[in-house]
Amino acid sequence: MQITSQQAEEQAVLNLAYAVCAAARTAPKACGIDHMDTAILTGEDKARLAEEMRRQGELRGDAKFFIRDAGNVDASEAVVLVGVKYQPRGLNERCTLCGFENCAACEAAGATCVFTPLDLGIALGSAVTMAADCRVDNRIMFTIGKAAAALGLLGEYKLIMGIPLSVAGKSPFFDRGKP
Repeated sequence: MQITSQQAEEQAVLNLAYAVCAAARTAPKACGIDHMDTAILTGEDKARLAEEMRRQGELRGDAKFFIRDAGNVDASEAVVLVGVKYQPRGLNERCTLCGFENCAACEAAGATCVFTPLDLGIALGSAVTMAADCRVDNRIMFTIGKAAAALGLLGEYKLIMGIPLSVAGKSPFFDRGKP
């Protein structure tokens, strides 16, 4: 049996996408509370995401970078989504990093517990390090996350970032230019 370079590269990216999800899951989280979810998009689901990114770019008018980033999604073999729930850690008066007197006041104000984006950032760092260690081109994109949230791809998880993964002679994320 002969496996072409294209087949091998596509399989390598898919295998890596699983490992990227595992790296995000096992990243340290504040107070040991896991409120994260991941997903892998390929094929039609990835195309639907790119289309939503283009739609978001048109809706936002001055945000043409959504359209540019959709082209990066098109050029990728897979996209990994990493999302977290907006959830306070219950540290209350022992913390107050959010600027409120306790977690209840933070929630009542519709604010975000500071540990939510911190946990996401640590998980993303772990995830893209895994991809880089395997020499697969990647980039963290909030535009992917906005489109994924609009499509409800991670359900109740609304703070989402996306990581497109690509194996090509030249990274599609390198010479992106300004839109």
